[in-house]
Amino acid sequence: MYLTKEEEHILQGEQGEVVERMFRLIVQLGDIYGADKMIPVGSVQVAGVSYKSIADPGTEFLEDLAAKGAKVKVLTFLNPAGMDLENWEKLKFPKDFAANQLRIMKAFKSMGIVITATCTPYLAGNLPRFREHIAWSESSAISFSNSVIGARTNREGGPSALAAAICGKTPNYGFHLWENRQPTIKIKVEADLTFDADFGALGYYVGKQIKNKIPYFVGIKNADTDQLKALGAAMAASGAVALYHVEGLTPEADLVKKDSLETIAITKKEVDEAYAKLNTGKEPDIVILGCPHASLREISSVAEKLKGKHLKKPVWVCTSRMMKEAADRMGYTDIIEKAGGQIVADTCMVVSPIEDMGYKTTGVNSGKAANYLPGFCKQNVCFASMDKLLEAAL
Repeated sequence: MYLTKEEEHILQGEQGEVVERMFRLIVQLGDIYGADKMIPVGSVQVAGVSYKSIADPGTEFLEDLAAKGAKVKVLTFLNPAGMDLENWEKLKFPKDFAANQLRIMKAFKSMGIVITATCTPYLAGNLPRFREHIAWSESSAISFSNSVIGARTNREGGPSALAAAICGKTPNYGFHLWENRQPTIKIKVEADLTFDADFGALGYYVGKQIKNKIPYFVGIKNADTDQLKALGAAMAASGAVALYHVEGLTPEADLVKKDSLETIAITKKEVDEAYAKLNTGKEPDIVILGCPHASLREISSVAEKLKGKHLKKPVWVCTSRMMKEAADRMGYTDIIEKAGGQIVADTCMVVSPIEDMGYKTTGVNSGKAANYLPGFCKQNVCFASMDKLLEAAL
């Protein structure tokens, strides 16, 4: 790999121990994957934020970096934390968990990282431009930025994303190169998709079938950004899909080569199969929406359905702090809380300790959450559309 004189000086320690360590990490990564050079990144999103995920070793690693004066060079956001950072007591998160989570946030903040903990940074102030090189590490955010925005990122791990933030660079390989962004399989959708959950079920099924291939979808007649978010998140969770194209909808779909691809047809039968596979519970103890984090449009839909009603079961709507503040201002939070629900910021059902909070069966409309909850949170899952879940909670 070609390194500039400045980059060689970094490896010689001229910008300090921390920058040298972090740069060495991404140089080695570039060597493994055959990168020709380093490229500057416009922004970073770092995973490995919840205390549930990184525990004491991860916390101590971050505190050590912060103590040694590590600072990021580009706009850097965080993945969801393990709790609502402001209302954790009200929501009954465990106190010892909260104390450790706050240590993690303090370490990130001292490095100059924006402690906006969200898997939808593009809705909260970190919006890359088309073809901009970035280094993001949450699977659904990677999928959305590559596919719906047309920015360019590989599937970064927490450490490699943090290293890219501190160095302002990433190795030039994988999805940063146009030739690696071409579709490798065609998905012909012959099912009607109405709800976000339908897109999640489709994504779950496709991800299982194609693993890490790049799908080119035909037959999706219309989809808003929330539905594309649900589709990409589920494919990233059940497979390892980091980039997809949808004919007529995503920005690179008209530009890529799509002739003579192997084709898989998906009908209502396959979508129904995915619903059946993801449903492992009967009655939810709690309904949690917002995986990936809910947009303002999704929050307003929940508020509309709960207005003037009273929930018999707890309902959480997980979102970013920015969306929560917009919901506060619009009166959506007040409507949802009066019905007995909560808008929960900074976290989600997958990285929070819900299994330690008395919940055993969770209702979700997210293919991603339905895929992860049994393993990560020991939950039975009721997977359905938002409308059906709210009806069950009422």
